[in-house]
Amino acid sequence: MIEFTLPTMTCGHCVKTVTETVQRLDAAAKLDIDLPTHKVRIDSQLPADTFAKALDEEGYTPAAA
Repeated sequence: MIEFTLPTMTCGHCVKTVTETVQRLDAAAKLDIDLPTHKVRIDSQLPADTFAKALDEEGYTPAAA
């Protein structure tokens, strides 16, 4: 399970973009998005950095842990 905090994810449009970005990389990935806390959990076999880079390119840079 991969978990990111995306501080710039603040609305429904953001959730849609994040979801589409993850599914473009791994169509079988399972997502759990908690908008109020800006948390995204991704269940995928791909490495976390693959998702982090793609999300960053979309403007949703994961916060440093």
